[in-house]
Amino acid sequence: MKQSSLIPIERIERAIYLIRGERVMLDRDLAALYGLATKALKQAVRRNLDRFPDDFMFVLDTNEFRNWRSQFVTSKADQKGLRYAPMAFTEHGILMLSSVLKSERAVQVNIEIMRALVNLRRMLASNVELAGKLKELESKYDRQFKVVFDAIRRLMSPPPSARKPIGFR
Repeated sequence: MKQSSLIPIERIERAIYLIRGERVMLDRDLAALYGLATKALKQAVRRNLDRFPDDFMFVLDTNEFRNWRSQFVTSKADQKGLRYAPMAFTEHGILMLSSVLKSERAVQVNIEIMRALVNLRRMLASNVELAGKLKELESKYDRQFKVVFDAIRRLMSPPPSARKPIGFR
């Protein structure tokens, strides 16, 4: 697969979030990739709302927006303290954006985003496949390899969060 110089794939991967159990990209990140103002992107979407059903795009609810916004301490730093809840676009919504925006850059950016999502899907599938193979091997061999399998499983799982609670107890 060829790597495009238009947008580094790492930049796209950093902009993919897991919200409501869906892999989504927020309007501000998409607007930056397309080279648009967020306001212009939202305006194009609002003019074509019939193309964006709930499984293509949703607006973060008050709770999600408050939690997301609280991660950025001040309101003016890099405009991260938004006044309006962002729109979250699923993979299908991102595809629909290219037909709404109708620019050459939008088409090229969408191609890069789809490549990044396919890579992410492949990585997740390979991890599931690896876990299945490990379970099969474990059932095949006796207890002497149990320590090895347990160590491999620990390496595959994400490290536990070592954060201490803030405040007095």
